[in-house]
Amino acid sequence: MSQNLISLSYSAEQIAAIEQTLTTLEAQLSGLVALDVDERKRLARMGGKSQEFCRETLVVLRNNPQIVPPSMSLAEAQADLAALDTLRPIVHRLQQLAERAQDTDVALGSDVMDFALDGYALLKVAGRSQGLEALRKALSSRFARAARTPAAPMPVAEAL
Repeated sequence: MSQNLISLSYSAEQIAAIEQTLTTLEAQLSGLVALDVDERKRLARMGGKSQEFCRETLVVLRNNPQIVPPSMSLAEAQADLAALDTLRPIVHRLQQLAERAQDTDVALGSDVMDFALDGYALLKVAGRSQGLEALRKALSSRFARAARTPAAPMPVAEAL
């Protein structure tokens, strides 16, 4: 018996509304940046432990502006922190939604794959008497394995 982890369907109107909502989100979040892998690796990260350090440092610098050189923009750092505080809850909601969407994608794919495997097993058993052998063979290419090339033997070290 095939699994059925999820049954899901969306109307054309729902899909159109989802697409429009995504377009609106993209427009409203147009200021987001895209970093390549190297950029992401180079950047300092503000994790949970660093967050309090950063906040306290900004407060100290705001209260002692005479030590901040003109080349450093305290106002920009404060604006970045405010933007981060505004954006983080939105990012968390988007991440949760994306994770649920990915889990749903996996569940739907698993349901289809499980059903297809059960159907293929039926073709193997009952398909011969129904004239479906050629179709079963065509489907069997999914399970074809590439021939392995034997590994070269390891050279034996000569005794000294």
